[in-house]
Formats: sequence, C-alpha cells, structure tokens
Amino acid sequence: MSSSNILVNVQGTIRQAIIFAAGLGTRFKPWTDKHPKALALVNGKSLLQRNIEYLQQYGITDVIVNVHHFAGQVIDAIEKNKGWGSHIMISDEQDALLDTGGGLLKAKHFFTPGEKFVTCNADILTDFDINKLLHFHTEQKALISLAVTDRPTSRYLLFDENNRLCGWRNTTTGEEKGLILNYPARDSKRNTIYPKAYSCVAIFEYDIFRLMPFTGKFSLIDVYLALADSYPIMGYDHSGDRLVDVGRTESIDIAQHLFP
Repeated sequence: MSSSNILVNVQGTIRQAIIFAAGLGTRFKPWTDKHPKALALVNGKSLLQRNIEYLQQYGITDVIVNVHHFAGQVIDAIEKNKGWGSHIMISDEQDALLDTGGGLLKAKHFFTPGEKFVTCNADILTDFDINKLLHFHTEQKALISLAVTDRPTSRYLLFDENNRLCGWRNTTTGEEKGLILNYPARDSKRNTIYPKAYSCVAIFEYDIFRLMPFTGKFSLIDVYLALADSYPIMGYDHSGDRLVDVGRTESIDIAQHLFP
C-alpha cells in the first residue's frame, strides 16, 4: 500500500460529531410508515436522544443531525427537548437522501476546519469508549479510524495484520471489493486478512473533505475503500463492549435489555 501526506491534528480532544438520522428505515416498518427510525423508543428514550447523550459522555456537545424521512418530527423533537443539552445543527436532506458519504459531504460547512470529528448512526447503540478510539487514531496517525468488532454479520470490512483496511466482503453473495482483490497470496502471513463488523462509529480528520473522491449520493464504505490504498484507514477492535444494531423492530427487545 502506498501512503500520502495528510494533515493530522494531534489535538487530544474531539468537539464535534454527526449523527446520521436521515434514512428511510425500510427494515423498521411499520414504525417508519409514520415516524423516523431515529425517534423509536428504547426504555422511554429515543435512539437519537441516546446517541446525543452517548456523545455527551465524551464532551462532544456540538452535534450535526442529518434529516430526510419525517424530518419535521426529528426537528420538532430536538427543539422541544432543547437538544437534550447539546447544540444541535440540522443538515437538511429533504430534497434528496444522500446516504452516509453524501450526507457527510453536505454537512461540511458545519465542521470546524482542521479539527477531527466523530460520526455515528442513530440506529446503533453502544457503550464503546470513544476516548480509546481517539488514542488509537492519534497513535496510528490515521485519516479515519473505524470501530469494529468480531460479531457475525453478512458484510465485513477486511483488515491486514496492521489493522489497516484492505477490503470489503459480502458473505451472502461472495462479492469482494478493495485492495484484497490485488493480493496474490492471501494465505501468506504478510497477506493474512481479518474480517471485522463495522460498528458505525468512526473518527475522521477534517482532511477527509479535501480527499473525498465522490459527489452526490454515496456511501462512506465506498469512500473508505477508495482511499484505503493511499491513506491510513484503520480498524480498532472493541469486541466485548455492548452494541446493538436497532435496524429491525425485533432489535428493540435486545436494545431494551442492554440499555436500561
């Protein structure tokens, strides 16, 4: 893998984050026929509130929330609850849903130039320590650091022996993307591949906006794979922490057990 210079801010704190809350929530019907998934309740608190309060634990109180599906309900909830104590900025995608990559790019003007930031998904709940990811990110001088675990999934991010991203695999279809396709000897020690499940919590350097290879609607996964050859995109394994993907309605029971 080649490497290129990036502007890494060695500052030991993070002030800003974006919560992706714009999705249609098609796997979360019938709730999402009339509501945004971000406002689904887990023990009396919405997924959005829980993520805002999660970020507050690490001093992150400047939070961007992107909206599309039932955007008005999300905005009303934020205003009614005064951001649950955080300063919330709305990135409005009502005209066009842009996926995670396009959503991040659209929100660029909210971020402070030169400062790293966190991204997370409204429908993921975890007690993962962001400070541990920050320490890892700084130590690795990474462009992007991804929280990952060993849990089973159908779509894995693939990392080499140095925890550097080198591909993506769909175990259902067998499809693979990324640098792994160029590895001539996958069974050699040098090219050992480690599949990990993405926790949808990540730390980015602001430089990502200069390096974004796409415009319009696109996924952050495609950004990771496009940049992985030239820039350090690293995986931090936090297996053992509480984490639940509240992607389906049946996940609510699991979430309510794990997050009282």
